[in-house]
Amino acid sequence: MNSEKTTLSKKAEILEKQKKYLWPNHLLYYTEPLPLERGDGLHVWDVDGKKYLDFFGGILTTSVGHNRPEVTEAVREQAEKLIHSSTLYPNEAHVNLAEKMAEITPGKLQVSYFTPSGTDADETAVFLAQTYTGHQEIIALRHGYSGRSAIGMSLTGQHTWRIGGTHFMGIKHAINPYCYRCPLKMTYPSCGVACAGDVEDVVKTMTSGRIAAFIAEPIQGVGGFITPPPEYFKMVQEVVKHYGGLFIADEVQTGFGRTGDKWFGIEHYGVEPDIMTMAKSIANGFPLANTITTPEIAESTRNAGLTISTFGGNPVSCAASLATIGVLEKEATPQHVAMLGRQLRSGLERLQEKYAVIGDVRGMGLMHGLELVKDRQSKEPSPDATKQLFEATRELGLLIGKGGLYGNVIRISPPMTATEEDVAIALDLLDKAFAKVR
Repeated sequence: MNSEKTTLSKKAEILEKQKKYLWPNHLLYYTEPLPLERGDGLHVWDVDGKKYLDFFGGILTTSVGHNRPEVTEAVREQAEKLIHSSTLYPNEAHVNLAEKMAEITPGKLQVSYFTPSGTDADETAVFLAQTYTGHQEIIALRHGYSGRSAIGMSLTGQHTWRIGGTHFMGIKHAINPYCYRCPLKMTYPSCGVACAGDVEDVVKTMTSGRIAAFIAEPIQGVGGFITPPPEYFKMVQEVVKHYGGLFIADEVQTGFGRTGDKWFGIEHYGVEPDIMTMAKSIANGFPLANTITTPEIAESTRNAGLTISTFGGNPVSCAASLATIGVLEKEATPQHVAMLGRQLRSGLERLQEKYAVIGDVRGMGLMHGLELVKDRQSKEPSPDATKQLFEATRELGLLIGKGGLYGNVIRISPPMTATEEDVAIALDLLDKAFAKVR
């Protein structure tokens, strides 16, 4: 009895301190927020000791599972040698990670700049494109997401994530390839991927006609795992090149094999980006991001003024990243992710057949979304169903994510070290949870 009282008091204390000492705009899941205490593999435990199967991975970040021994040991070894130095001094983990990035990224991408977050990486990419081209204007996509800084919010194409601050006027938004809710009221493939043509229209009507870059996520993450048609990015790249811009692939959520078969999401589309950004899965939860480009483009920064990242290339985060990639290469390859992705997709489509509230199933690999609707004919979003499903999955011991402009998309993205058994259990729990949605 005393133990139960102590546990309950601990939970109440955490929630009270959260309310008292942290900004009220922190987005917290569930009607009653869920304080987590520890994790191991694909599972986490809350302060009450309840166990959950984690199928959101800290927003696609815990790429090789919680408390992964190889990562923990690499961090311990590095922390005992050197925790911090800044980018003013070379360190072995930093340069070794840069070498590894050149090995696994596509095309001519070879030269890296490491920063602490995906927001930093996207801002660095914008700065780089403007420096190299001499142009200033950027084309982004509606429903996209690029972080919480001023430039990040300006790139973002959802009003709910653009609160506060002055937004940069040189950033314009084209319509996105949202096939389920096509803004042009057309149907793929008879549409001819008309949404790609809007990029050129935006350049012609809303810019000087000389752009610095086009930036897009291969699959829009916060936007609700919106997945473009296979032809889309090749068509857009031609437009971008014609108007003097660079192609920036934002792989913050899609990178490191998450989409299956390939190390990076943009590779599915047969497009070689000029700049690529990445974060989240890069270091299994340690703060790290990267902006990688070609030697030619990187050279343009040589005389562009001074720059430094105090926490960029942090030795501990870089060591964690090298260990994380090592685990991915050993037991969670893009091929492994593709295999599990097929199992997951098949199971989700069976749930769609069973439950009318599921309007759309989309995604790749271990990055799949379910768009929930009031009815399939009208496609009216159902954020209420999302809330109900969240409470039901919490009760059943399954953690999932959500997103989308309308708050009605379930995001499923477990650590990539998941097994067939893990996927089968998650699908069973989802089935039981959907049965409770009214």
